[in-house]
Amino acid sequence: MVAGGKLVHATCVAAAGRGVLISGPSGSGKSDLALRFITSGDIERLCGAPPRLVGDDQIVLENVSGRVIARPPTQLAGKLEVRGLGIVDFAHVAEADVALLVELVSSNEVARMPDNDICTDLLGVSLPLVRLNALEPSAHIKMALALVGAC
Repeated sequence: MVAGGKLVHATCVAAAGRGVLISGPSGSGKSDLALRFITSGDIERLCGAPPRLVGDDQIVLENVSGRVIARPPTQLAGKLEVRGLGIVDFAHVAEADVALLVELVSSNEVARMPDNDICTDLLGVSLPLVRLNALEPSAHIKMALALVGAC
């Protein structure tokens, strides 16, 4: 725990103030998926706003009036690990309301026709959950489509 919230090993991106919390084991592609999401022009067209980084590797989560707010730790704000290049600075937002959870899994664990009503509890808030394989070339587009569809 950190002052005012819970520290989790995850990455968070946002578009139009709505955040996507990306979780998965180390090396599963969280940072790479975030990189594709925040640099793709397709995401702005799908979400109606430019995508931004919230934070990479560590995220502070807090339940604020029934909403899960994600923030980067101060020392990591605007920094994204780009494998092969190191730490790269990106435009970022200070916080986002988490609207979607993405769990990174192996390709054989991704349901072909998933139940669209899968939710999970995060800090006492029920949020939609999508399981994706970050290594699929279209994973960032799938994530944006899920974000747009999340209530």
